[in-house]
Amino acid sequence: MNEKDLIDIIKILRKEIKKWDVPVVSLVSKAHKDPFSILISTVISLRTKDEVTLKSFNKLFSKAKSPKEMLKLKEEEIAELIYPAGFYKTKGKNIRKICEILIEKYKGKVPNSMEKLLELPNVGRKTANLVISVGFDGDGVCIDVHNHRILNRFGFLKTKNPEETEYEVRKRVDKKYWRELSFLLVAYGQHICRPISPYCSKCLIKKKCKRRGVEVSR
Repeated sequence: MNEKDLIDIIKILRKEIKKWDVPVVSLVSKAHKDPFSILISTVISLRTKDEVTLKSFNKLFSKAKSPKEMLKLKEEEIAELIYPAGFYKTKGKNIRKICEILIEKYKGKVPNSMEKLLELPNVGRKTANLVISVGFDGDGVCIDVHNHRILNRFGFLKTKNPEETEYEVRKRVDKKYWRELSFLLVAYGQHICRPISPYCSKCLIKKKCKRRGVEVSR
């Protein structure tokens, strides 16, 4: 599969996505168009289902919408507000620490820099790229385990981990598609191209897919 095939897939998924629920960060970005909201919602979302993430985020932001307001809450209060998000106690601690750093080093603003974002607690490349691409409308390549899996399943890439996949996408795909590709593949992976027993019978791009690693499908 080459870049032209991938662009054809993007065009198909643009139409299909209208039938599906959009990823939670997209919902957050529509309601709160600022990098801080994207950063905190993404931290909450790690190892957490979208419906739980959205409820947890809304509860937290009903109490505090900025780093300064967040620091008025105790670590335990933040954890309680985002419960039952996965690892809510650790996330509560890290969210408060993130806000302390933003106040101390960046005057309460989220930095628009991969290097600086990666210095924040609980922030990996996926989160940093999402903040850059969605929060700042920049050139981020947000790759999680699902995007990594799907791009390898297609046969577009043959990479070992999400970080390697990110670098390959940067090299092989025109940057104008980076943000959209991540967004489309998340929704596609949630509804059709699932990790186990994907819905190949419903998939409109199965003719282009090499189905690498697919042993059982529906």
